[in-house]
Order: sequence, then C-alpha cells, then structure tokens
Amino acid sequence: MIEIVFGDSAAGSLRIAQSYGKGPYPGSAVGIILRKPDGTSPTRKEIKKARQQTEERERKAWEEAEPMGGNPQDIFSFELSLSIGDITENQPGPKRLRALEQLAGIYPDEKYGARQISDTFRRVKDDFEEISRRILSGEAARIWYSSNPDELCGLIWLAAQLSPQRCGKEYTGSLYAVRLPQWSLDRHGTVFSKTCWGETLPEEWHRYLSLQEILPSGFCSDCLTLWQTLQNENAPLRTVLNGQPVSVPENFYDNFLLRELAAEEEIFHEARLIGKIMGKYRLGISDSFLSLRIEDMIRRGLLKVITQAEKGMPIYHRVLQKQR
Repeated sequence: MIEIVFGDSAAGSLRIAQSYGKGPYPGSAVGIILRKPDGTSPTRKEIKKARQQTEERERKAWEEAEPMGGNPQDIFSFELSLSIGDITENQPGPKRLRALEQLAGIYPDEKYGARQISDTFRRVKDDFEEISRRILSGEAARIWYSSNPDELCGLIWLAAQLSPQRCGKEYTGSLYAVRLPQWSLDRHGTVFSKTCWGETLPEEWHRYLSLQEILPSGFCSDCLTLWQTLQNENAPLRTVLNGQPVSVPENFYDNFLLRELAAEEEIFHEARLIGKIMGKYRLGISDSFLSLRIEDMIRRGLLKVITQAEKGMPIYHRVLQKQR
C-alpha cells in the first residue's frame, strides 16, 4: 500500500507508526520542559518525578499501540505548501520552488538553506513520478488529508494529476483517503483536535484506519476541474471555507494578527505574538506565513525592528515596536 501525506512531520510519524508497539518496549530517551506556576525553578526531586511519569506514559503508549505495518519506503510526502503562491504549473516547477524558498527564508541558512530546499524539491518530483507509475499500474494508495489548507490543496492537486485527462489513462488500482476528523478521543477518553496529520503521534495512526474510504469513480476528474479553477484564479493565497479550498487575498488572515497585535505592549516579542495566533485560532497556517505577513507590516512602517534574532534562530525571534 502506497501511503501519501502532505507534510514531512506526518511522514516521519507514520514511518515510526509502522512498527510502533511491535515487540517489548525498547525504552527511549525523553526530554521534559518543567515550568512551575510560581515561576520558581523545579527541584531535583520534582524533575525526577516528572521524568519518571513521562517514561511511564511512553511505555504504556508502546504497549497499547497497534503497529500499522507496511514498508517505510512506501511512504511519500508532498510538502508543497500549495495554499500559498503561484499554482499555474501542473507539475512542481520553478514557481513552486520560489514559493518554498520564500517560506523557508525566515529560517537560518544552515538549517533550511537553498541547497536543502533544492534537494527536497528534487525528491518530491522524483516521488511523484514513482507514485504515478505505481498507481497507474494498479497498486493501491492511501491518501491522508485534512481541512488544513495545504493538505486539502495537496489532495486536490494530486488527484487532478491522476485524472484520465491529465495522465491519459484510467488507474486500475484503488485510491483510498483518510480525512482527519475535527474531534478525536485519546486512549484516556480526553477530547482533542488537530489541525493537520503532522500533529499525530506514532501510537495514534492505527486508530484512524476505520475512517478510510475508497475514492469514488470520477473523483480525480472532479478534482481536475476544481484545481483548474483555482489555477485560473491563481490567487496569492488559498484557504478552506465550508470544506472547500477557495482563493483569497494574501491579507486574508491579517485581522487575526491585528487583533492579537492590539493586545500587545508597545514593545513586544514577535515569536510570542506568532505563537499566540497559532495556538489560539488554529488556522492551519504556518509560522513562516505569519512571519512574512509581519515583514509586510514592517515594510509599510506599521512596526519597527528593535532587536535582531540571535544567530541560528528564525528571524521572528526578535523584538518589535508598534509605530503610530
């Protein structure tokens, strides 16, 4: 079974899930961040207790998990951020590469430099050729998607490329899809929600297999029509409204940013602002995109840079000042 996701975090977690829970618990290295409500430093005893509790949770998660099975080489990630930028190319090309480079530009070069982006982009193009060949030859594939704009746009784009009108033939295998539900229960009965498959833990993947559906005949052709509409509009941004991707202006999310910005002091930490927006509104957009919108506000004179980010940190790890 070919497994298709639209983010490298999801792909990494899914690879672990294939064998997670198989055999006796092997143990693992754990790290904890312990913060006390009164702001004081935790004692050694408190740190030890927190570590033991974390290790126990990891052990129980392993013992209660069901391995997904499968081959890690059958997992393919298309992290193309198709909700942002020019989408007039049918296959990922120079325009998509520029969009990815723009998003990665907020990070240090040594972590997400031009070479890394280029290597990732080349791998995505090779992977697309491989899955197309395998699906059209009759192999089954399972697509994991959600209401996250990048994942839903990824599904529509991929299905459009597999349509008979694009590839010249009908696929003979089965195409399955698993949509991330809006609400889920963990093994303790706690209700939680995720914005994308990249937030899924390895021990959780098998629980979603019951949601798998086979994509109906004509689905890919319908997706081609929808994708061509979005391509013709070629807006700078796409979001999801009523379960469907729609074209919107690049300032579509600015009201959320301005709302939280108004609550900040005159001088504030940009990273904290971005974190508040992502955590509070769960819009399914990245820190990179929010950082680029703040850059636009700086260029327009609405904000002023007070301190630069330390070496090796994303550019939004800095202090800004509001301008009147």
